[in-house]
Amino acid sequence: MAISAPKTNEALAVDISCSSESLTAELADGRVVSAPLSWYPRLVHATQAERDNWHLKGDGDAIRWPDLDEDILVEALLVGWRSRESEKSFRRWLKAKQEGRGLTIPELRAYEEAQKQQHAETD
Repeated sequence: MAISAPKTNEALAVDISCSSESLTAELADGRVVSAPLSWYPRLVHATQAERDNWHLKGDGDAIRWPDLDEDILVEALLVGWRSRESEKSFRRWLKAKQEGRGLTIPELRAYEEAQKQQHAETD
């Protein structure tokens, strides 16, 4: 008996919904896949307006939240991958969000560099 392996690279999202408890993607082939929001800490710490501000990347193979600097592959939802962001990276991001600073990697690095320079000048 032959068993065919699923081709997750063919799964493309056409719509996304994000509640305070789950992330749900409607796929082009009619499937619907959901994951607990707790798997994605940036989404957990987002406002509903930030969670609602998303767009699909490529042909729908990834979801982007520009306000959160977050990208999630549709394939990751299908295979059950949680966020792979390190705790250190997430804490840095969360502190910046709470302080109202930029959240992208270049913005976080620029802020840290400015802080180092400021401390060097005061020492």
